[in-house]
Amino acid sequence: MLDVIVVGGGHAGIEAALATARMGKETVLYTLHLSMIGSMPCNPSVGGPAKGIVVREIDALGGEMGRAADATALQFKMLNTTKGPGVQSLRVQSDKIAYKAYMQDVLQKQEHLRVEEACVEEILVRDGKACGVRLADGQTVESRAIILTSGTFMSSTILVGHQATSSGPEGEPTTNALSQSLRSHGIRTFRLKTGTPARVKTASIDFSGLEVQPGTKDFVCFSEDTEEILPFEQQMVCYLTYTSPQTHAIIQEHLQESAMYSGLVKGVGPRYCPSIEDKLVRFADKPRHQIFLEPESRSLDTTYVQGFSTSMPHDVQEKMLHSLPGLEHCEIDKFGYAIEYDAIDPLQCRPTLENKVIAHLFTAGQINGTSGYEEAAAQGLIAGINAVAALDGTDGLILGRDEAYIGVMIDDLVTKGTNEPYRLLTSRAEYRLLLRHDNADIRLTGYGHERGLISEERYQRFLQKQQAIETGMQMVKDVRFTPKSAVNEYLQALGYEPLKEGISAFELLRRPKVTIAGLQPYADLSIDAKAARQIEIEIKYEGYIAKARRDARHLRAMDQMRIPKGMDYATIEHLSLEARQKLAQIQPMTLGQASRISGVNPADLAVLAMVIKQR
Repeated sequence: MLDVIVVGGGHAGIEAALATARMGKETVLYTLHLSMIGSMPCNPSVGGPAKGIVVREIDALGGEMGRAADATALQFKMLNTTKGPGVQSLRVQSDKIAYKAYMQDVLQKQEHLRVEEACVEEILVRDGKACGVRLADGQTVESRAIILTSGTFMSSTILVGHQATSSGPEGEPTTNALSQSLRSHGIRTFRLKTGTPARVKTASIDFSGLEVQPGTKDFVCFSEDTEEILPFEQQMVCYLTYTSPQTHAIIQEHLQESAMYSGLVKGVGPRYCPSIEDKLVRFADKPRHQIFLEPESRSLDTTYVQGFSTSMPHDVQEKMLHSLPGLEHCEIDKFGYAIEYDAIDPLQCRPTLENKVIAHLFTAGQINGTSGYEEAAAQGLIAGINAVAALDGTDGLILGRDEAYIGVMIDDLVTKGTNEPYRLLTSRAEYRLLLRHDNADIRLTGYGHERGLISEERYQRFLQKQQAIETGMQMVKDVRFTPKSAVNEYLQALGYEPLKEGISAFELLRRPKVTIAGLQPYADLSIDAKAARQIEIEIKYEGYIAKARRDARHLRAMDQMRIPKGMDYATIEHLSLEARQKLAQIQPMTLGQASRISGVNPADLAVLAMVIKQR
């Protein structure tokens, strides 16, 4: 018998299968098409606001996405560099062909893992526990746990204009039986929608009048294992264009021909990544919208038209594209489309991503109502780690909202649910100054090492980095400058008055623009660049970080107050009716989780806390 079956070869399935296999469990990954494993059916990119930090977290826990993105990037770009460190994150333009090949190679070489082409149609359950699957050819395969990462392939329908076609992304087959199997076991499903824009032939675009969007010259990467990246001079550039008045006129004229506005679409689309026709309706006051032109691969003559997702008929899409500056004579390689699919209600998941209805069934990715490669990969990794924990009878890994964006996302899903494709945003995190790009390894490498996903060699490098930070922090506290010090030249160049009394490097670093590198010529501050960055952030944002940590400790105290299993909320006096209903439905594991449920007010929490203490 197998230990784990992973269903689906997308970003969630890849991380789930690699995690369980690397933790020593005999795993099989079933996919509809071997050649499509690791594909990027939408954006040819990894990272972005909040998402880039998630990729760093995946890497810190021992996942693969960060290494793959670094190794196959066409461009590296650090976003929000003029803003605070809490919102800075990395985005890479990916070579979608190279990325897919990288991931397929890693999977094929992984011990304890088999990758097979098959369609899973039914989840088998015995005594309330997942025990295997039935394939489309009638074969049954037994396992001790299942991780379902079917993405947008459950009962999926491609929508273009007034035409609906039963199909998965990229023209792949869909599976209608799997979601019916889940519903037969009492798992709730609902319809969601997403979409993708057209791809055009790069050689047919006139880039001469468009705004160039280069990458970042500095050495930036996702993975702590990455030592080299594509040199800046060899990186490809993106371009920026805008919709025109003609574009808007064409869309308005043909609005009812869009699948979204014709009544064909039943599922809810992504709020934060709307189609171009939805943008025009929702933001009617905007005279134009940004459109980014992004290369898909060095081996392809295609460009992704970012921000131009649509489900218009093909003839209308052609008119729309030809109305964009630079694309007047473009040749279309592939038209855009919308896709509807079945997802499960994430309120039926535990914080470990195990299903509440069927034990040892874990779900990850778009099936849980999320959007994005990064959100999917993070869930796949957590589901894989926790599937192994369930089989071994050990505690699962539940990351706090103050520990990781991954923790924020999963807590949002299992506590608040979603009725639209969920996307991670920096604004969703209360403690985003604690959840930074630069400190992801400090926050999470220990967990990855404990679970056997971070090698001893890498863990020792991590400990050395921590020691360098501690040593460097003490160094800046010990180094002092006198009023006669030549450091005044540096300070005056930054617009500061000369020193009037002695001061430590620590105190000077509190000032904006003052850096360890800038102080280096005037004192012995031999500190590694990565450690220096950490030290500067901790010093400059000391007050804000301290407050965030105090608030997080309060949250942590509530999250440590566990609610007994099987709590009968109907019998608890003084709870509001809404609180009783919501608590009974969601079955929170801790008082902290209960506090984040919409409709549970402070008075309800006080009553619940008293009952927990009494019991």
